[in-house]
Amino acid sequence: MMKKTQINYCCTFLLSILIFLYFTSCDNKEVKSGESGDYKIDGKIAEIFVTAKNTNHRLFKLEDKEFSVLNQPDERISTIIIDPFKKQQKFIGIGGALTDAAAETFYKLPEEKQNEIMTTYFNRESGIGYTLCRVNIHSCDFSSSSYTYNDVENDTLLENFNIDHDREFKLPFIKEAINASNKNLKIFASPWSPPAWMKTNNDMLHGGKLKSEFQQTWADYFVKFIDEYNNEGVPVWGITVQNEPLAVQIWESCIYTAEEEKDFVKNFLGPTLKKSKYNNTNIIIWDHNRGLMYQRAKTVYDDPEASKYVWGTGYHWYVGDHFNNVRLHAEAFPDKNLLFTEGCVGPFNYDSLHLWKWGEIYGESILQDLNNGAVGWTDWNILLDETGGPNHVNNFCYAPIIGDTRSGELIYMTSYYYLGHFSKFILPGAYRIICSSNNDDLLATAFINPDNTIAVVVLNLTDKSITFKIWIENRACEAVSPGHSIMSIVIK
Repeated sequence: MMKKTQINYCCTFLLSILIFLYFTSCDNKEVKSGESGDYKIDGKIAEIFVTAKNTNHRLFKLEDKEFSVLNQPDERISTIIIDPFKKQQKFIGIGGALTDAAAETFYKLPEEKQNEIMTTYFNRESGIGYTLCRVNIHSCDFSSSSYTYNDVENDTLLENFNIDHDREFKLPFIKEAINASNKNLKIFASPWSPPAWMKTNNDMLHGGKLKSEFQQTWADYFVKFIDEYNNEGVPVWGITVQNEPLAVQIWESCIYTAEEEKDFVKNFLGPTLKKSKYNNTNIIIWDHNRGLMYQRAKTVYDDPEASKYVWGTGYHWYVGDHFNNVRLHAEAFPDKNLLFTEGCVGPFNYDSLHLWKWGEIYGESILQDLNNGAVGWTDWNILLDETGGPNHVNNFCYAPIIGDTRSGELIYMTSYYYLGHFSKFILPGAYRIICSSNNDDLLATAFINPDNTIAVVVLNLTDKSITFKIWIENRACEAVSPGHSIMSIVIK
């Protein structure tokens, strides 16, 4: 039996431990999903940036707003309600594709315009701060011609593999982008087709499939590519298995059913990457439209041996919006990531470069994708020439910046600014937080950044100007959303 003095000593000791743990937890507290806490809004400032139709405002900073007490919002007043204590997915970045076409156009422009492009895309202070980019593994439609890194038939050991083609334009271009971002750029890579000799149709174009006898060789090809790029100072953060694996295109393409993609990842690509020194490279499946993304994901993720190798699902926007399918994926597979991997508008028409709708298409898609669970968003070519190319099959389209190689002029489309309202203010490592609007004409999303600022993006696709409030923890500030505008509100 313990003596009274022993009991008192034990109680005092335990109380000391509890007090220590309490204050330690207060000092290091991280608010997680579902928790509440004290996010002090008193005296906070909202910095407001706007891009609006029929004005000269492009990422234009308006007068700061201060928060004041508002215990109960009025349902008759448009209000965006923010809850920073309900965290959702973690954000990795926004960016575009560093294709052959973009690189070739870049080096046809004057040096001062090249510097401008790098600054406006990759510098967060002077530009829009891209942090995520895609590159093509040998040729795609936005290359001047078809090429591979190994054209020697039946070279299963890949002894003739080399990336010399990329050293002329694409690799220097990618390195400039990495440097312009202060090395804060995540790169993921996608193949449009294996070399023709590995395929059933003996053609890089027009679909066809990967021959079963070359599945291991093709998996080794991915590792070779990653190794060569890494040796050039371009680390590869992730790869997609196949660009648009259900599309038979007149350009580079290769077909996989969901079962075929699953088996290739499970038996070849996954194990091959895992046993290589690049075993932290993320594998992304599907890389096609939102319409069938759930079926493709379910097929892979229902097989634990395949699923264990896969970071997440990539998708495009070309056949219908289907935003709800992104949400369904997020709900069904919460341990997997969602990444928008490609989108562009077209067909190209030089006289239509300044149409406002191009930016709004981007703005709505990015906002809806983020609100439904996407961790990042990647545009297609970051730069194209005055023809919407170069493109070796005349599949011309728009890019947010058009470089007119005849005059050296840079033309900024509205899509550049709409992209910037997300990429400039939502930082990698941010968490999406609850953002509830009581006005269907005001679409909004919100993220809490690693520096504890909150970035709110508000989209107005209507003709009318809308006065609204942003409400957080019994405090609010007022702003005005012009018709056909996008706003970024940074709460500091």
